[in-house]
Amino acid sequence: MAAEGDKFVYDPERNYDDATMAQIRVMENEIASQNNIVSDRLSLQTLMEEYADADDAFKLKIKDLESRYRYMRRTRGDGNCFYRAFGFACLEQFLTDSKTLPRFKEVAQKSRDELVSLGFPQFTIEDFHESFMAAIKQVEKQCSVTELSNIFNDQGLSDYIVVYLRLLVSGYLQKEADFFANFIEGERTVKEFCNQEVEPMGKESDHIHIIALTTTLDVPVRVEYMDRVDSEKCTQHNFPEESQPSIALLYRPGHYDILYS
Repeated sequence: MAAEGDKFVYDPERNYDDATMAQIRVMENEIASQNNIVSDRLSLQTLMEEYADADDAFKLKIKDLESRYRYMRRTRGDGNCFYRAFGFACLEQFLTDSKTLPRFKEVAQKSRDELVSLGFPQFTIEDFHESFMAAIKQVEKQCSVTELSNIFNDQGLSDYIVVYLRLLVSGYLQKEADFFANFIEGERTVKEFCNQEVEPMGKESDHIHIIALTTTLDVPVRVEYMDRVDSEKCTQHNFPEESQPSIALLYRPGHYDILYS
């Protein structure tokens, strides 16, 4: 890679895969060293400090992010970061947007029976659903952000919420199997994909997971992609495409965090 002023210039002679993997390992080690599963709000400047020794490909994208966002909230890099980031950001927004909370609560309440109708054993999903609903009810009571953070930083409660969100993704993909079968690689059925790549804890998420979760809960999200695409700016993607999301996530190779404007 070469740099001309503040402009990123792609260098075809450089092995970007190795550089990306090295950055992922640094990021994972830093996040794993944190005590919290979900951090407090942090200035976006901490992101620039994290990439102080990185090349301009990332630094220019951080400058782009700083033009739209002021804060971030880190999530632990354990393969469940998308679900924790989405879950926390989703519930946090309802603390200041109580008008849409009743609809969300109704969707979440009905989701258990919908999963049962798809063949998920009720006795298996009951506890996970109860933990998810308990968090929603705390938000309904206008708990503080600190109290919400405590829920997501309790390993047991946090993991139960993640499990249920994974089940929601699995259920939606299986319900719409005819459509999503076109996007499954490796000659697997949608159900096999869900059993192997969606339901197990620690499995990372991609577009297909985001589409399923945002659609089944009817909560749009914007993802800012800070990767090595040959551009000075982050790529934005709204899920669904024509939506106007009120929550934003930051994607770096292999990891999701929360962004705040």
